[in-house]
Amino acid sequence: MRVLIHDEEHEVPEGITIGQLLRRLDLDQAVCAVAVNAEHVPRQQHDRALRADDRVDILAPMAGG
Repeated sequence: MRVLIHDEEHEVPEGITIGQLLRRLDLDQAVCAVAVNAEHVPRQQHDRALRADDRVDILAPMAGG
């Protein structure tokens, strides 16, 4: 199924959850903020399945100074 991550198309398995997507992208869901279709999704809801054509935005902390 197709989802948009930062406006870029990605093919992901049907029924993938937000948490599974973050792991697939090698991101730590404990420190990432996620929005699906412009709505913030709290960490407690990262077991929510994505649907075709969902728009996903992920904010991850970056090292630096």
